Amino acid sequence: MEPHVTDHVRIFDTTLRDGEQAPGCTMTKEEKLEVARQLARLKVDIIEAGFPAASPGDWDAVNTIAREIGTVDGPTICGLARANKDDIDKCWSAIEPAAHKRIHTFMSTSDIHLEHQFRKSRGEALELIGEMVTYARSLCDDVEFSPMDAGRSDPQFLKEVLKVAIECGATTLNIPDTVGYTTPEEYYAMIDGIRRNVPGADKVIISTHCHDDLGMAVANSLAGVRAGARQIECTINGIGERAGNASLEEVVMALHTRQPFFGIETNINTRELARASRLVSACTGVHVPPNKAIVGANAFAHESGIHQDGVLKNRQTYEIMSAETVGLDGNALILGKHSGRHAFRTHLEGMGIQLNDDEFRHVFTRFKELADKKKVVDDRDIEALVAGEAQRTVAIYELEYVQAFCGTNVVPTATVRMRGPGGETRTESAQGTGPIDAVCQAVNKIVGRPGELVEFAVNAITEGINATAEVTIRVQEYGTRGADAEKPNGKAERGRQPRVFSGYGVNTDTVVAAGEAYVAALNKLFYARQERQRAGSRQDAPIEAVDLFGNSMLGKAD
Repeated sequence: MEPHVTDHVRIFDTTLRDGEQAPGCTMTKEEKLEVARQLARLKVDIIEAGFPAASPGDWDAVNTIAREIGTVDGPTICGLARANKDDIDKCWSAIEPAAHKRIHTFMSTSDIHLEHQFRKSRGEALELIGEMVTYARSLCDDVEFSPMDAGRSDPQFLKEVLKVAIECGATTLNIPDTVGYTTPEEYYAMIDGIRRNVPGADKVIISTHCHDDLGMAVANSLAGVRAGARQIECTINGIGERAGNASLEEVVMALHTRQPFFGIETNINTRELARASRLVSACTGVHVPPNKAIVGANAFAHESGIHQDGVLKNRQTYEIMSAETVGLDGNALILGKHSGRHAFRTHLEGMGIQLNDDEFRHVFTRFKELADKKKVVDDRDIEALVAGEAQRTVAIYELEYVQAFCGTNVVPTATVRMRGPGGETRTESAQGTGPIDAVCQAVNKIVGRPGELVEFAVNAITEGINATAEVTIRVQEYGTRGADAEKPNGKAERGRQPRVFSGYGVNTDTVVAAGEAYVAALNKLFYARQERQRAGSRQDAPIEAVDLFGNSMLGKAD
C-alpha cells in the first residue's frame, strides 16, 4: 500500500453490528453505548455502530453513538446499508451527527448469492452497485463498499465490480470472506490481485472481513495485511455470525508482538483490550473460553513444572507478551467501606469510566454493599458493577428482595419482592428444584412467564471464597419452533422468530446474582416488546424490521 494512503492498519470494529447478530448477543441501546465508549478508549479507528434500516431501535442506537462518541477527536462512526436508497438514506440520517462518518454499503457478487438470493444477473448487480455507491458518495465523503461473498466470487467479475465502485466514489473496498471459506494463501492472492489489477486500487483502502467457519479468520486477516490491506474488520472476543469474526484482540496483538515481521502497527491502546473483552462478555452473555488467546483466563497462566521454572527465572521463556500489555495487570482498588464518593469517582475516572450522577449514585451504593461483604474490591469487581448498570436503564421490574431456603432433605423455597412499572410492589414465594430455580419461579408468579430459560452460567470474577459471582442467564421468548409450537396458555404462536435475551447479575451471593440476571433478561424482553409497539408493529410481530432481503428479522450482512 502506498504511504500516502495510510501508514498504519486501521481497526474497523463491527462488534455492534456483525457481532450483535450472533444468536443471543442482542444488546440494548445503553449497552451498545457503553461498548462504544470503551471502543473509543481502545482507540479503534472506525466503529460500525449498527444497521440503521434494520429497526427503529437500531437507528436510534446508531444515532446516539454518532452524537456522543463521534466527536472531532473520536473514531469514525459507520452504519451499514444495503444497496438501495432507502437503506442509504436511513444510514446517513443516523450517522450524520458524527464529526467523522462513513456509509458502508454492500451487494453480493458470488453467483450462488446472485442466483439464489438476489435473483439478479451479473449485469444487473453491476449496474445497481454503480448507482448506489454514487448515491452514497453524494451524501458522504467516506464510502465503503463490500462485495459480499467475495471469497467465492469469480475473480474477473469481482475486479470489474471493484473498478466500478472506485470510479463511483468508494474510498474503502472491503473484501469479505463471508462464509469463512478461503485459506490464508488464497486470501493473500485475492488481496494482492486486487491491488495489482484493479485500476485505482492504489488510491483507496483495501479492507479484510473474515469469518471463522474453518478457524482461519485471524490468519486470513493477517495474510490480507501482508498483501497490502490496511484495514481489518473484526470484533471484540471474535463474536459474530455462526463461528464468529476475526478477533480484534488477536489481530491487534499479532501485529503488535510481531511488528518486525509485519512491518506495520495499529493505533490501538492495547491496555484496554482486557477491559473491552470483559465488557462485551457481560453485555452479550457470551463468556470467554479460558484458553482464548490474549484475554482468556489461562492466556498467562502456567501449571507445568517446566514452564513455571522458566517463568520464575525469566517470564520471556514462555511468555511472548506481558499481561500488563493487554490490561491484565490486576491492580488492586485500594478502597473500602469507609471510602468516600470523591475517592470512588476519582478512581472510576482513572479507569476511564464516565457515569452521570444517577448512574454514579447507584454504582457507588452497590460498591459500598460489596465492600461490606469482602475485604478486597478490585477493578474487575468495579467493571462488573458498571456493566450491570447499563441494564438498569431498561428496568421495567426491579428486584428488591430475595430470600432462599434450601438444604439436604428440604424442598428449595424462595421469596422475592419486586417493584413493577407503576411503582407498586408485590411479594411471592415458590418452590423449585434448587434455590435459583425457586427464585425464577417466584419471579414468574409476579411477571408471568413470557419465555423459557435456556441457559444459565456462573463465573467467579475474582479469587477466593468471597469472590464476586457473575451470573448470565438467557431467556428465549416463546415463538415458533415448528408447526405445533405453543405458549404456556396452549395457543399456538406461528410466524414468530424466537428471540433470546441475556441478563447479567453480579453479587457475592450467587442466588441473588441469579435473580438479578433473570430479571434483567426479562426486562430486555419486555422492553423489546414495548419498542415493537412504539414502532407500530402488531403485538406478536418480530422485533426486527427487515433482513438483507426485506424479510421481517434482524438484518445480517458481511
